[in-house]
Amino acid sequence: MKTTTFLEGVFVALIISFVSSILLLVLSSLFSGSVLIHLLISGMTLAYLVYLLSRSKERIGRVVVITAWLIGVFSLWIAWPPLTLFILGHLISIWLVRSLYFYSSLVSSLMDLALNAFSIAIAFSVASHTNSPFLTLWCFFLTQALFVMIPKSIQSSASDTPKNEADFQQSYRAAQAAVRQLSTK
Repeated sequence: MKTTTFLEGVFVALIISFVSSILLLVLSSLFSGSVLIHLLISGMTLAYLVYLLSRSKERIGRVVVITAWLIGVFSLWIAWPPLTLFILGHLISIWLVRSLYFYSSLVSSLMDLALNAFSIAIAFSVASHTNSPFLTLWCFFLTQALFVMIPKSIQSSASDTPKNEADFQQSYRAAQAAVRQLSTK
């Protein structure tokens, strides 16, 4: 399986931004503004999560993740929190999926959380300055595409592990030889 690249993330950002902007225009006559925005946020998040899961090398737990996401979104729809909290709930789901499927260290996961905070701050800033749904979504998902730059794992002593294992094997062999020598006397 190919690894996820930044250019692929840019392409996904472009598609999601373009399709969501078109849907916003087309569906604005069918739904109220608030319901439509909530629908689009849930739809974009689902599309992005499906993309992330399709690019992950891990095959375990995908059905559980989507089921948990659906339960969470259903809960958000029932509770109908303010839009900011609704967006935050969806952003947390993106962070959790990437943390579970793309990183193996807490530091990497925290860096992804910071990236999510940065991307939502950029999106709110662009929204307040341009009032353009396309540019807002484009900037948000473009910033999200940077997650590929976060290392999968960050360990302070990665080179010590093989040495420690070799030391252990050498000590084990020396101990076996000593036990054999004692038992033959």
